[in-house]
Amino acid sequence: DVSRPANTLSGGESFMVSLALALGLSSLNRNNFTPDTIFIDEGFGTLSGDCLNTVIETLEILHNIGNRKVGIISHVNELYERIATRIEVKRGTRESVVKIVG
Repeated sequence: DVSRPANTLSGGESFMVSLALALGLSSLNRNNFTPDTIFIDEGFGTLSGDCLNTVIETLEILHNIGNRKVGIISHVNELYERIATRIEVKRGTRESVVKIVG
């Protein structure tokens, strides 16, 4: 219950605020258009273990209850282990290899 300036937020706190803002804005129904897919590119590496767990649980709820697809681009192992269906892209010498897992 203490107010503090936004510029004092940690990297993880800033990520969570940005995610909350993006999710809030995506839920605004403008001309009967609500996006059904959300992509999040990185940012998870700045989160502590507890914050990462909270974010993952929130995204799982959004996916399950909100009926939205959530695409995550990340190199964080905890995400890799918790996401059931993944699109893995591996760099090759001449071309990349794409594999769907799960």
